[in-house]
Amino acid sequence: MAKNHGPHIKDDDQYEALKRQGYSKEKAARIANTPKKKAGQKGGKHKKYEEWTKKELYGKAKEIDIEGRSKMSKDQLIKALRNH
Repeated sequence: MAKNHGPHIKDDDQYEALKRQGYSKEKAARIANTPKKKAGQKGGKHKKYEEWTKKELYGKAKEIDIEGRSKMSKDQLIKALRNH
């Protein structure tokens, strides 16, 4: 039985499972709070991060305020964006 994380987490079991898989608290909460109806739907139509330029990746990292982005390589930016 999962611990009750309070009203801000909609699905405690899913949240705990995601945390065990290594997701950050923020990302696990975002996924666990996604309505079941939307959980299987695909997102937007943008190209894969590997196809972005480093400048585009940096811009996105800046937009969501990823710390240390100025010293990151393209691969590090991709990883940071995916794990945000």
